[in-house]
Amino acid sequence: MKNLIKRVVPITLGIFLSASAWGDVSAITADCEGCHGDGGVSQWTDVPTIAGLPEFSHGDALYFFRDEARPCSEVNYKQGDTSKSSSMCAVAAGLSDDQIDEIAAYYAEMDFVAAKQDFDAALAAAGKAVHDAKCEKCHSDGGTNADDEAGILGGQWMGYMEATFAEYLSGAREQDKSMEDAMNSLSEDDAKALLHYYASLQ
Repeated sequence: MKNLIKRVVPITLGIFLSASAWGDVSAITADCEGCHGDGGVSQWTDVPTIAGLPEFSHGDALYFFRDEARPCSEVNYKQGDTSKSSSMCAVAAGLSDDQIDEIAAYYAEMDFVAAKQDFDAALAAAGKAVHDAKCEKCHSDGGTNADDEAGILGGQWMGYMEATFAEYLSGAREQDKSMEDAMNSLSEDDAKALLHYYASLQ
């Protein structure tokens, strides 16, 4: 795949970015926040928080969207000009490799803010047991450890997580063999319990 290097070798830009490059990224991220919220912290259950996402996994996602290798639904902006609509594939299509790397680095420097949301305590307890048995190896600390470079599950919005689970289970979203095996091993009750467990990590 043409972006394999981008997914295998994480790039840390840090001090190598010029002030003008950061200025360009600020203009792009201002548009991102029309859907993902101020500072990349979502207030909507169907939209993920992107602040604090690991640089590698966030950049990886943007490359997938640019390749149209993930499902892309058209949605209206959540704030600002709410008459505007777009999809992640359309947004990513206009980004260069450098811009994707810069956006991922920009949000990785921020703190992840867990969503404050309702959850069922009994289901969350059951979900913890499922996570510990089937997910903890790759998603440590309840899926909150950014150092895993595997995204952030704990504290993410439940509506977004439920849609993501459905994409994985249907095969609509690309996944490696270990993820596919883990998802296919889940019963419907397991998946529901996991959603409440991750929602409980506030």
